[in-house]
Amino acid sequence: MAWMETERKAMVRTLHATDPQAPTLCEGWNVSRLLAHLIMREERPWAMVGDGIRRDKPGQEHSLNGLVAQAGTESGYRELVDRFAVGARGISPMRWGGDAVNLLEFFVHHEDIRRGAGEPEPRELPEGEERELRRRLPLMARMSYLRSPVGVTLQLPGGEQARVRRGEPAVTITGPVAELALHAMGRRSAARVDISGAPESVDRFKSFAGA
Repeated sequence: MAWMETERKAMVRTLHATDPQAPTLCEGWNVSRLLAHLIMREERPWAMVGDGIRRDKPGQEHSLNGLVAQAGTESGYRELVDRFAVGARGISPMRWGGDAVNLLEFFVHHEDIRRGAGEPEPRELPEGEERELRRRLPLMARMSYLRSPVGVTLQLPGGEQARVRRGEPAVTITGPVAELALHAMGRRSAARVDISGAPESVDRFKSFAGA
């Protein structure tokens, strides 16, 4: 079984235990809107294209409004959580993407829910899932830091490194793989990482990264 399904099951447990109106780390999204995004992403990803074309503001995405309204009752919310638990059906590309397409997405959105209303302790992930996150992270990080004004190296606490943005001077972002993933995918204020390098380089990178 793909690790994305392990993460899905964990997120479903969290969703069932979470207030649908609770905030998340995603600007303008409470838990019910994030859940609507997860469902729409799997079932009708093309429907979200119009949101971008219209430049809908966060929290006002037209494609998500119907599902968000359904989540307005306790039973409606529970039904949507159960719907997400089933996973993508039909010809959805997300059905065939596996860990390559879904694992980082699921992991980060799970943390969006967990950390949105506070700062709980990081989860202890299964060794295999952590290894798969580590394998998938560099490609995502290269895209995320593509416009960084300085070079960027990711480093695990044990010393393992991945250069994800070439250039000198450079900074090193150090932390567990889960925290590096959160930083790379834009959750900078919630990511428990250390950024080191020459002071000027660190300042330039933080100005670019927003943290």
